[in-house]
Amino acid sequence: MPSASDRLDFGPPKGKGSARAFALALLVHALLIAALTWGVNWKRSDLSTSYEAEIWSAVPQQVAPRLVDAPPEAVMPPPPPAATVPPEPEKPEVKAPPPPLPTDVDIALEQEKKRKQMALQKEAEAKKETAKALEKDKALALEKRQKERKVQEDQAKRLAQAEAAKEDKEAQKVQAQKLAQQLARQQDRDKQAQVASLKQRQENLDRLRGMAGANGGANETGTALKSAGPSASYGGMLRAAIRPNVVFTEEIVGNPMATVEVRVTSDGTVISQRLVKSSGNKNWDDAAINAIIRTRVMPKDVDGRMPDTILIIDMRARG
Repeated sequence: MPSASDRLDFGPPKGKGSARAFALALLVHALLIAALTWGVNWKRSDLSTSYEAEIWSAVPQQVAPRLVDAPPEAVMPPPPPAATVPPEPEKPEVKAPPPPLPTDVDIALEQEKKRKQMALQKEAEAKKETAKALEKDKALALEKRQKERKVQEDQAKRLAQAEAAKEDKEAQKVQAQKLAQQLARQQDRDKQAQVASLKQRQENLDRLRGMAGANGGANETGTALKSAGPSASYGGMLRAAIRPNVVFTEEIVGNPMATVEVRVTSDGTVISQRLVKSSGNKNWDDAAINAIIRTRVMPKDVDGRMPDTILIIDMRARG
């Protein structure tokens, strides 16, 4: 087995500038420490900021086996350290911690929260739509009431105008009736006054003529020249004129008597006839009326006068 002296014999020769290399190495290390110190101070501008880092391995790795000591003969002496500047150590990359994975409870809570929010939103929208519908219904109802009120007012106005017009017409009609009545009364009064005046004038004339040539007896108290009634023989004259025109062949009981009013002209022509009092036998009443119609012209009185109306009282069935 070789000894230590044998190894030294075969070792590399010692360098002559070891002191200078040592000094140069110290200088480089000092510069490195200064650079690191300055870099740390420069990075400490914000003392309130803190970092945390966790290093995760994406792929699991197996550890390498430990080195086994080589046999002595195979061990080579280490080379002398080279005077080189060691590289600046890499700064560990600071990574933000990954967000925690949501659990089923968190997912359920989030879904429930979203469901409640959607329900509240739908409820708010429904309330808004309901409020809009109510406002619209109120507006429509108000408009309808206004239209109905306007129609009612128009109808009331037309009715009032119609009533006013009707009242005016009624008032005009009443006024016209009053005026017509007043005019009729005035005409009646004028006519009555005129008749009375004419009558008075006629009476005065008759009185004057009577005083001049009246033919009444001493016991007469009238003022006319002659009596207004027919003469005593005028009834027989009428019966004599009407009797031949009576056509009646029936057998009757008793002696019924009818009264007939006859209107004639100034020459005695019959204008009309009217049954004033029935005899109780319709056939005899018709026979009496027909007899007057057939007579056509009534005789004048003995003095030549012809009354306007002749009341034939004694029209008997038997002589």
